[in-house]
Amino acid sequence: MSRIGKLPVSLPQGVSVRVDAANVVTVKGPLGTMSQKVDPDISVTVEGTEVKVCRPTDQPRHRSMHGLYRALINNMITGVATGFTIKQELVGVGYRVEAKGQILEFNLGYAHDIHLLLPPEITATVEVVKKGANPILTLKSHDKQLLGMVAAKIRSLRKPEPYKGKGIKFVGEQLRRKAGKSASSK
Repeated sequence: MSRIGKLPVSLPQGVSVRVDAANVVTVKGPLGTMSQKVDPDISVTVEGTEVKVCRPTDQPRHRSMHGLYRALINNMITGVATGFTIKQELVGVGYRVEAKGQILEFNLGYAHDIHLLLPPEITATVEVVKKGANPILTLKSHDKQLLGMVAAKIRSLRKPEPYKGKGIKFVGEQLRRKAGKSASSK
């Protein structure tokens, strides 16, 4: 048995789960509504305050989907109950970001500013702890998958370089640093 798949998912207060005849799981909570189509071979049942995911056989295909759908359902329940947050830090002289509604305006050392339109499910805030400190971009959403994709897109605008560490990095991320050129002693 899958160690992840066999664990039941508990439902927090205010979250409801519905499974229809086409095996589409719909999760509704205080932060929004999400739905996920589940493979017809995998059965999803709601028993009181728990959601259970079961597989029919031990075939490799069924085993691989068992843990996957349990994790997706768990992420949907967590998302509509509490939400997810990703923080990114802009490291570099003059690197700035400004949130204007759903549009982020980046100044990353290029000859032009970069404007990025966020999906409506994501909210962004920018905080600067003190003058001269690195700005921190906070992204919040109930959809973990979408949030990760947007954070990866933002990071790809200026990846951290290995010598000085300049670029957009996740808060708490450990970068692999390289030593620069060393002077030869003749």
